[in-house]
Parts: sequence; structure tokens; C-alpha cells
Amino acid sequence: MKNVHKVGFGGGCHWCTEAVFMSLNGVVKVEQGFIAPKKHLTAFSEAVIVHYDANVIELKDLVAIHLDTHKSTENHSMRIKYRSAVYFFKQDDELALKGIITDVQQDFETPLITEILPFGAFTSSEERYHNYYFNDTEKPFCKTHITPKIKMLKEKYDKHLSAKLR
Repeated sequence: MKNVHKVGFGGGCHWCTEAVFMSLNGVVKVEQGFIAPKKHLTAFSEAVIVHYDANVIELKDLVAIHLDTHKSTENHSMRIKYRSAVYFFKQDDELALKGIITDVQQDFETPLITEILPFGAFTSSEERYHNYYFNDTEKPFCKTHITPKIKMLKEKYDKHLSAKLR
């Protein structure tokens, strides 16, 4: 597919983030694991790499969904493990992402803390954690933390949801 692009997202648990993006039309693949930014290659935090078809879902929609599905305005004690970030792979995307963040800021009462960072390195999480949510939606963690995010997607981003969730 020639219009498939990729972007990295970090902010909350990668199990949650993976489930959110796996729920969307136009998302071709989600890689769950840990991302380090280019200038700090040992500073890994939980994140996903999203491969998406830009003919089906736009980057601005992916970013808006990301910001709405984690605490993108809060610094907290776990921010090192859960860095709020969007990672770009192509330099051209940096400016576009900055514009998107500026536009989306109007939807939030407090300032976004989400960083826009150049992708540096990726380490996959263990295979047994891949597709964590959809392998068993009844797990207590899933019911408590991920299902509410999926419910919010149905309410606010229904047009982007895959048919299996409608």
C-alpha cells in the first residue's frame, strides 16, 4: 500500500494505546512496545507504532484520538514510564504535527503536555502481551482501564471505528 504511513504514540499503558488504535478503520498495523526519542536512545517509555492508510484516516484524527484517550494535559509521577508524546518518522511530519497539536489544543481547558519527538528506537513488548485487549476483553485490567476508552471512542469517534466495534 503506497499511502501507508507510520507515527508513534505514547502516553499511557501500551495495552490501552494498542487497543485504541486497533479499533480504528484505516489502521493497518499496531506495534506495541517501547519507544525512545532520537536524542535520548536509552530513554524508552511505553508506546505504539501505528501504521495507517492516510486515504482512510488522517493524521489529525489519529492525534486527536490519542490526546483524548490518555492524560495528555497532566504531569504525574509515572510520566517517565508513560511519556506523553507523538513520534514522527519523517522530518516533514514534525511541522504538520505541531500544527495539529496547536489546533487540537482548543478542545482542552488546560495546556497539552504532549511532546512531538523524532523517533529514535523501538523495542517490542513480549509477544504474550500483543493484542492484549482483544484477546480477552473480560480481564479485570481491560474492563477497568481499556473498555472505558473504547466506549469513549464509540461516543466521540464512531465514524472512525472498525465495523467489528459498531
